[in-house]
Amino acid sequence: MGRSRRTIPEELLLLALDPATGTTAQPQSLDLGLAGAQLVELALAGRIAPDGDRIAVVMPRPTGDPTLDSALELLRRRGSPVRAVHWIGGPRLGLRQTYLSHLERCGMVHAVEGQMCGVLPTTRYQATDTAISREIRARLDSAIRTGVPPDPRTAALAALAHAVGLGKHLYPGNEGRSSRSRLRDLIRHDPMGGLVAHAVMDVQNGVGAQPRRSPTAGPGGGVPSQPRRGGTMARAAM
Repeated sequence: MGRSRRTIPEELLLLALDPATGTTAQPQSLDLGLAGAQLVELALAGRIAPDGDRIAVVMPRPTGDPTLDSALELLRRRGSPVRAVHWIGGPRLGLRQTYLSHLERCGMVHAVEGQMCGVLPTTRYQATDTAISREIRARLDSAIRTGVPPDPRTAALAALAHAVGLGKHLYPGNEGRSSRSRLRDLIRHDPMGGLVAHAVMDVQNGVGAQPRRSPTAGPGGGVPSQPRRGGTMARAAM
C-alpha cells in the first residue's frame, strides 16, 4: 500500500483536531471511529470485505502500513468473520495516541508540551500544514454543498465523521444544522462506510446483541500524560 495517500484514520483524526486548542473533538467516540476507519481502509485495500454485518478477511497479505497490518492480523487470527460492532467495541488502548504519534513522525502535526494547573504535564498537537486539513474539509464541504455522490473515501470519511459526532464540531450551531443533516445523509453512498458508521453508533448506544438487517439502513485541552503501558506510547491527547 503506497504512502502517497493519507489513510482514512489519519484524515478522521486531522478533521477532529482543533487548530485553536490542539486537542481532539469527541475523544471517546473518536477512538471507536478510528477503529472503524481502519476497517474501511482495509476494505478499500482489498484485504477485508463485509459479510452481512460481519467482517471477513479475504486477503491476509500485509498492506505495508504497520497500524493497519496489526488490525489485519488480529482479524485474521479470529479465524471466522467477526461482527463489526464487536470489533469496534473491543479494547483499543492507545489507538488515538498511536495515530497522533504517527502523524507527528510524518511531520503533519507537532507536539506542544505544557502543564495543567502548573503541575501536571500535558501534550497538545498542532497541525504543521493547515492546507492538508483544509483540503480534507473542502472535500466534505463539496459533497455536502453540491449533492454530487462523493468518491468512496470521502463518503466513508463523512459517514465516520457523523458517527463520532464531529458534525457539531465541523458545522456548529443552528446555521450548521442543514450541513450536519446532509453530512449524515452521505452515509448511504458507501456500503462499507455505512456498515462501520452504524456499528460505531451502535457501540455508543450500547446496541450489539442483534445483527442489523442492512448496513445502509437509516441513521439510528490536552490531559495529563500517562505512563507507558505494554510498550504503547500512552501520552494522552484529548
